[in-house]
Amino acid sequence: MYGERVTSVDRPAAAPDPHPVPPAGAEAWPAGAAYPAVEPDRFTRLVLRLHARAPRWAVPLAALGCVGLGMAYALLSDPTHSDPDARPTCLLKLTTGLDCPGCGGTRALWYVLHADLPAAARHHFLFVFSLPFLAWLFVSWAGNRAFGWRLPELRISPRVIGGFLALWFAFSVARNLPWAPFTSLYV
Repeated sequence: MYGERVTSVDRPAAAPDPHPVPPAGAEAWPAGAAYPAVEPDRFTRLVLRLHARAPRWAVPLAALGCVGLGMAYALLSDPTHSDPDARPTCLLKLTTGLDCPGCGGTRALWYVLHADLPAAARHHFLFVFSLPFLAWLFVSWAGNRAFGWRLPELRISPRVIGGFLALWFAFSVARNLPWAPFTSLYV
């Protein structure tokens, strides 16, 4: 009984067919056939060597550096006092005159960094709403990756992500409507 395969009714299973017949229309692969391994190019070998030698905290630090550069750009450019057509500008707004889904995000970030949440929400409410969730996702990921911390992870289901994206799309459409209640969303 020990070591035997058992079926769902607790009796020994039939031995598997040593020469199974492939389904109709399927090509049979020769036994032991495999594709030869592709040798990586020089750049790929360099990246793989760097990845193998990099400390655990390098990737979270690089991600934090990118976020820091975005914050520095928002602080130095002061988007609240620049002209609407100042460079760099949104290509969609420049060509169509419509607000894009991210329009007002840089101004909202500037206001968040200056602790003015009502003004930040006025420029991009969904960005301000999502900031605590994004911050917690980053802290739990980076803490686990760099230091091995086991912080509670925020489990977001695909339905919640889909609902958020649908809400973001509806917000993007509503902020471009020229009627009275929606004109307050224009930035």
